Amino acid sequence: MTVLIAFATVEGQTAKIARFIGDIVKEAGFNTRLINTEEMHDHVSLDDVAKVILLAPVHERRHPESFEAYVASNRDALMKRKSLVLSVGLKAAFASGREEARDYLKEMLMRTGLEPNATALIAGAVRPESYGYFEREILKHVVLLGRKIDPRDGAREFTDWDELTSIVIDFLGGNGRANQHQSQAIS
Repeated sequence: MTVLIAFATVEGQTAKIARFIGDIVKEAGFNTRLINTEEMHDHVSLDDVAKVILLAPVHERRHPESFEAYVASNRDALMKRKSLVLSVGLKAAFASGREEARDYLKEMLMRTGLEPNATALIAGAVRPESYGYFEREILKHVVLLGRKIDPRDGAREFTDWDELTSIVIDFLGGNGRANQHQSQAIS
């Protein structure tokens, strides 16, 4: 059985997460196919794919255009397979930001028309070295306001790798826990 992992990345954290998920999928005994929607030039056949894991980061309130275009243009084929959508973002790292992160995910699903079997919010990372002045100021004065995190300290990961492992294993095994994450992510 093949599991397709389709992702987009902006700063590299989502690509790192996608590779990590690929390792989990292989260890669980599945074949895996990893595609970056930013680098796709041809149609990707889903004929041999039984399950799909879709993941993308949120930047400036939206998931990358290439990701949304891939999901929307393959919606019917994706919905014939068991699917898990992971929305990666810094807002998901903080309890006060999770509702907003859920809204971004809901909006993306509405725009693409996808109705996945399960969804989850995954905390991303801060990579200030890749930000311009404007992005650093937004990060410092809006996203991280009131938190004891200084972007000048360099990159910082917020991804909970154990939680992510659990979500993926549960999705692959179908024991229902991924659906618990769905109700947490989309209420």
